[in-house]
Amino acid sequence: MSIIQSPILHALKQHLDQLPPQERRLGELVLESPSQVIHLGITELAEQCGISPSTVTRFCKTFHFKGFPDFKVKLATELAQKSSETEYQDVIAGNDLHKIVSAIEANHLASIADTTRLLDLDQLELAVSALCRANRTDLYGVATSSVVAQDFYQKLVRIGKNCTAFADSHMQITSASSLGEGDVAVAISYSGETPETIDALRCAKDSGATTISLTQYGTNSLAAFADVHLFSSSLEEGMRRGDMASRIAQLHIVDILFTAMASRNFTEYIPKLESSYQNVQHYRKTRGGY
Repeated sequence: MSIIQSPILHALKQHLDQLPPQERRLGELVLESPSQVIHLGITELAEQCGISPSTVTRFCKTFHFKGFPDFKVKLATELAQKSSETEYQDVIAGNDLHKIVSAIEANHLASIADTTRLLDLDQLELAVSALCRANRTDLYGVATSSVVAQDFYQKLVRIGKNCTAFADSHMQITSASSLGEGDVAVAISYSGETPETIDALRCAKDSGATTISLTQYGTNSLAAFADVHLFSSSLEEGMRRGDMASRIAQLHIVDILFTAMASRNFTEYIPKLESSYQNVQHYRKTRGGY
């Protein structure tokens, strides 16, 4: 079992050694005294670390915050909500079935809650707008992430969006090569370091498409190449062997994107959604299916 901590602090701890020396000093102070940092001004914090205010701003941008005020607000929110001693529970040998059911429920609920707190509404707005406008949408993901891509594909195609979802790396590049301005590519990778997915997104970006990444929270290669960054909770550790709570978190974001799209273009998308449902019911019944 691993006690849930702030996703921001967790990501900072994971990437601390990769930071430049001055930013690392700041990161160490944040990890040691997060409650103190949220009450400091940017100049005070910089002086305590022996760095410049611009380094503080650069540090915040590294972790995808708009600036120091945004970092303080989101860290303060997480610290205030951290009191629930919830835990992600790993697989335990010989565990009672009742405990397994409760553990998986707790993991999924925690992952959804953590992910919701990480959502940047400005980035979410950019993603929804781009997807609504898109002439064509490519969805990239391999392994478990391909399941999430397929789920999003099934949603988008039901509202008449021109989209494809590829798990094969060669087909991802082939499709990305034919994208252009007005198209969108969505790349899904929990780690943000899946080489095939990174290559597909880079190719789509080079072709002129708007690129959207969906990864774990923190700095990673996939998010660095994307125009729009969406993050899910990064606190699942032992359970990563089964990609359980992380998959639920990614599907949570997909559901938010789809619902926002349908709400925004209600008069266009809802009739198509209803028509697809009615046709499936009609033709399956006609052929004696379910």
